[in-house]
Amino acid sequence: MAVLGSIIKGAINIRSRIPARRNVQKQQIKQLQKLLGKAQFTEFGKQFGFSDLVMQADPIKEFQKRVPIFDYQSIFDAWWHRSLKGERDICWPGKIKYFALSSGTSESSSKHIPVTKDFIKTIHKGTLKQVLSTRHFNFSKEQYESEILFVGGSTNLNFNGTFFSGDLSGITTGTQPRWFQNFSLPGPEIRSISEWEKKLQEIVDNAKTWNVGFICGVPAWIQIVFERIIKKYNVKTIHDVWPNLAVYVHGGVAIHPYKNSINALCAKPLIYLDTYMASEGFVAYQERPNPQQAMKVMTDNKMFFEFVPFNEENFDADGNIKPSAKAFTITEVEAGKEYALLLSNCAGAWRYLIGDTVKFTNTKRCEIIVTGRTKHFLSLCGEHLSVDNMNQALKLTGEELNFFSNEYCVVGVPYQGLFAHHWYIGADKIVDAQPLKEKLDEHLKRLNDDYAVERKHALKELLITVLPNQTFLDFLASKNKLGGQTKFPRVLKGKHLNEWLAFLETKNKT
Repeated sequence: MAVLGSIIKGAINIRSRIPARRNVQKQQIKQLQKLLGKAQFTEFGKQFGFSDLVMQADPIKEFQKRVPIFDYQSIFDAWWHRSLKGERDICWPGKIKYFALSSGTSESSSKHIPVTKDFIKTIHKGTLKQVLSTRHFNFSKEQYESEILFVGGSTNLNFNGTFFSGDLSGITTGTQPRWFQNFSLPGPEIRSISEWEKKLQEIVDNAKTWNVGFICGVPAWIQIVFERIIKKYNVKTIHDVWPNLAVYVHGGVAIHPYKNSINALCAKPLIYLDTYMASEGFVAYQERPNPQQAMKVMTDNKMFFEFVPFNEENFDADGNIKPSAKAFTITEVEAGKEYALLLSNCAGAWRYLIGDTVKFTNTKRCEIIVTGRTKHFLSLCGEHLSVDNMNQALKLTGEELNFFSNEYCVVGVPYQGLFAHHWYIGADKIVDAQPLKEKLDEHLKRLNDDYAVERKHALKELLITVLPNQTFLDFLASKNKLGGQTKFPRVLKGKHLNEWLAFLETKNKT
């Protein structure tokens, strides 16, 4: 079978010699023009004069002037609810047959994100680009003979008579090209299982019959799969079952909190490849080895991107975007600054605030890292603490105190007339809260100057509650949110904080 690996590797190398387009600005103008042209006769396109815009050589400024910025609720209330009812030609031509269910974290109600045939093609293109990028990692021909395991949502979609709905990975998996399906697992029967625990058990039971070289999925569930396989077959590491496992393609959440605990389950280092695939689009992928695992933005894949500086001028204290917010194109951004991402796509999202914050590490190569969420940050008194700061600080603390923390959340609370941060930290063993607090505080001060200043003034204390890692998964299970792309929110506020506190109180009584 190594002959087939030679063919695949050769095709990748040939494709890599085809020169890429370098002018990102022209690429993005072209993508916007295509989107405007396709949608000009929709209700949305007629409302905002797309027929006029599509005739302009550079429609970006006028597009930004005419079309307001939308978040999920505003675009759903004004437009998408009509597509959900089965109306045609609302924000994209035709009738929307698929909706991806997405909550982003553990919200109790799901968002319905439109998915079109054009959109599914962009997912396939992004997947192919990710495969082609493996030429930079010098894999052997035999590596391409191994199988790819996707641990994702069910392909058994819900149908209400008008549209299908489910996890985006479930919608797109069944439409993968046939040649790709021949190399992918776990197979149609297991993919279609809706019950998450049953699906995991089927993967574990079949593990020894597979030659897995690549694995894809959310970190928490990949770790659980590894742990259960090791336990079932009474082996020391996952490589005792999958000796050719070399690559983990991850996304959805930052890998930092999980990397050490996943590495501990392996006999040899994995190559970690980051992807940025949201329910609204395949935004970016890791094209080459780099220390930050920065990802290349897909500027030629039927999406138009804008970037809003994530600061007080553009966002209020709760992370809501202001009407006066100014958005920049991808050629106007600066490296090292934090931006909220807007996108327009081929499924009817227009100037859509996706909810993520990103930072450019290399503007020439259009490479980014995801730093957090617009509403998942803490700034009670000007500390401006991002999820990226939290991830890095907790990772360093865990390494120094020799424990693994896969899950955590932080709450801002009043404290002695001023403020405090209450950390709920998952751990794989009993950890003394006092040295944990001291180390964590020390790293946060080093990573964030604003935090260091406020710790001398209004931010008086860090409160630490150490919990088993399993507690966080139990909470998701109590909300019927296990599996797929669901992840635990890093900053809790409002209703979700109340649900978490009620859950902990109930758990303490049992």
